[in-house]
Amino acid sequence: MAFSLTTWNINSVRLRMPIVERFLTSHQPDILCLQEIKCQNDEFPSDAIKALGYPHMLVHGQKGYHGVAIVSKLPLSEDYRQDFCGVGDSRHIAAIVRAGRTRIRLHNFYVPAGGDEPDRTINPKFGHKLDFVEEMKALSATAEKDTASILVGDLNIAPLEHDVWSHKQLLKIVSHTPVETEGLTEVIRRGGWVDLMRELVDPSQKLYTWWSYRAKDWDAADRGRRLDHIWSSPDLRPALSRIEVLREARGWDKPSDHVPVTAWFDL
Repeated sequence: MAFSLTTWNINSVRLRMPIVERFLTSHQPDILCLQEIKCQNDEFPSDAIKALGYPHMLVHGQKGYHGVAIVSKLPLSEDYRQDFCGVGDSRHIAAIVRAGRTRIRLHNFYVPAGGDEPDRTINPKFGHKLDFVEEMKALSATAEKDTASILVGDLNIAPLEHDVWSHKQLLKIVSHTPVETEGLTEVIRRGGWVDLMRELVDPSQKLYTWWSYRAKDWDAADRGRRLDHIWSSPDLRPALSRIEVLREARGWDKPSDHVPVTAWFDL
């Protein structure tokens, strides 16, 4: 069967429900994973999303901050949330979905941004981010028998040289510092994950999913970063058929600073 999945940091799902509706209507992925929903569970626009053809959902919300959700055309089971760093933030949710004959453990992450100063001795937010990434290293893509894995989300790290507009200029900027990029690379290596976006787009090519609100003309400046990711267990790599970064969504009315990233599989 054809199976598609999207990850999108929506930066307030209630504020941006019009573009969520626009995307779901036009693209119709089987599953949409949202980050930074910025609402509590009972404030999530469940009825509106169900009306768009997504009756199954898991929401891990938080008042005013963070929050992740999975909305799906397919049934979701085994709801699981891990409290990374033990601070009570809503930054992870996982579920089991069956796509055809394939059983998949789906993880949806919102990794801490880390503040502005890449020094944990003066910036506790950066220390929190590094500790969060350290805990992610225990996450194995092949942990469950007869179960494939997909990990998506706003990981707030652009790990490769061409995941940012200027590798040299961003080496001391949070999201692309060596301690972060090496940490995320180790999460991939130790967990046996496959970085699916870079399987289809050569690492020598620029690839972005985020453009700052601070740029007057984000499109012309094109100072982007690849902060949003889709990884899988190795057994799903042969089934991957296509990945799309919907750049045009950055120019929609009242946009998020992130755009949807969708992967298609032939399962």
